[in-house]
Amino acid sequence: MSRSLSGIFFLLLILVAEWYGFQAVRTALQSATPVTRKVAGTAYWLLTLGIWGLGFWALMNRTQHASFRSYFGGLLLAMIAAKIVILLPLLIEDVVRIGRWAYQKMVQSDGTATGPAISRSEFISKLALVLGAIPFVSLIWGMVKGGTDYTVKRVVLRFPNLPASFDGFTLLQISDLHTGSFQSKEPLQRAVAMINKQNADLVFMTGDLVNNYAHEVEEHIETLAGIQSKLPILSVLGNHDYADYINWAEQGGRAAKEANLARLKQNHAKIGWRLMLDEAEHIERNGEKIAVIGVQNWGARMGFPKYGDLAKAHAQADAPFKILLSHDPSHWDGEVHQYEDIDLTLSGHTHGMQFGVNLSFLKWSPVQYAYKQWAGLYQRGKQYLYVNAGLGFIGYPGRVGFLPEITVFELRRA
Repeated sequence: MSRSLSGIFFLLLILVAEWYGFQAVRTALQSATPVTRKVAGTAYWLLTLGIWGLGFWALMNRTQHASFRSYFGGLLLAMIAAKIVILLPLLIEDVVRIGRWAYQKMVQSDGTATGPAISRSEFISKLALVLGAIPFVSLIWGMVKGGTDYTVKRVVLRFPNLPASFDGFTLLQISDLHTGSFQSKEPLQRAVAMINKQNADLVFMTGDLVNNYAHEVEEHIETLAGIQSKLPILSVLGNHDYADYINWAEQGGRAAKEANLARLKQNHAKIGWRLMLDEAEHIERNGEKIAVIGVQNWGARMGFPKYGDLAKAHAQADAPFKILLSHDPSHWDGEVHQYEDIDLTLSGHTHGMQFGVNLSFLKWSPVQYAYKQWAGLYQRGKQYLYVNAGLGFIGYPGRVGFLPEITVFELRRA
């Protein structure tokens, strides 16, 4: 029932936003010639209907031309965002206009308003169009450039229980590659070159190698196999890796789904990654050890699977310093807090929703209303969690604000 109400509300919002968008164009051009206004109005509706048509085509063909159709979906998203922004100032203006009209009517002795009509403001309509252009241009830029504008983030972490031999040890994390979203090999080749320049001691990949199907990564195996690390590269699975979002009843049933997961695990091995399935690895230096625990996906939020077995993996870890690789950051509050000797948890999953404000003094994204820990570094007591914004993208084929991320950690003994 709540989903139906949400759908109805969204439909009404879209209809109102479309009407206000047209009103903004008409009012902004009220000083223009009738021919210009007619041409602009016709162009507005032709462009609007064209984008809606392409967007619906993209949604109806999710399994075909997946990478290509996502750009039509992104264009539709940009238009919707723009028109919702346009709606806000015009809606406020209408509330004021209604208030002024009601006041005029109330002060007339005979109950009729005789003052001049309260028309829309050309200035406010032009302002609304300028404001609407901001998310539209930003989301288009995010598709053209932002989705592969790779950034390197550096984080220094200090721990009193870090073995002395690991003082200055560097970790590199990538996450959420979503290789099924790439249309060519070049972006990941560029990302791998950036990764190798960091000369990290140990590299982690924290889940969502693919969108759904194991074959999505296969054209990128040679590229990803080029990632250099002084120690074996460790990886875990994310929610998308299990292909739970596919209707397997139409594609061979449970056996086909299991075969897809088995093929994905083989692809991790072909790349040269050590896939950790609820287990622990130990890294030794000068007779001292740290432990890396890797679990399958475990999400605390409804709708996300709990495949991981942290108790099983933790029992295998025998070292004074422990790092946990767990794709979903909600695992930190959901279970990890029970294991106080896990010093650092590395997650991904949220992507920073691929859209938001990411400044040194202000961080905002819609995803923060769903996840308590959603981007960057968090601390609870002596435990740390880092949520990587991800290297790839899914759904919206781009990024604004939260750019694709390569994270380098330097461990220091406090």
